Amino acid sequence: MHDEFLCHVTAYGVCDGRRIGVPLGTYRAPTLALALWWLRDRASWIAERLDPQPDTPHLPRGALTPVADDAPDVPRMLRAWCADDVQQEQVAEELAAGHLVRVATSDETTEYELMAESVDALRMQRAAPPLVVPVA
Repeated sequence: MHDEFLCHVTAYGVCDGRRIGVPLGTYRAPTLALALWWLRDRASWIAERLDPQPDTPHLPRGALTPVADDAPDVPRMLRAWCADDVQQEQVAEELAAGHLVRVATSDETTEYELMAESVDALRMQRAAPPLVVPVA
């Protein structure tokens, strides 16, 4: 069992023709349960900022506008991921096994990426001798 996890949330977009990543948060989780909680919390945080509830008191009237039915719905996808117990269990199993987990969704302008990996697995990768292949 891996004991500590490094979690990241990043938004990617294009600026001046280059793909740019904007960090939205990093967390070093001391347990698997906290890593999963943080990823779900950040996914919900993104969803709420992209698509706040219409009755939110701090939004002025008319601030929200509907989008086309066929537009990618990042907030819906993130909320669905948070609520899907099967996917949450898969993420837990992958992290517990020491694998990198990446959850990503995008709309026309931005890709949102949630990642987590075991700190122990990262340490083991660094400690392993590098593979050296002679070139003739």
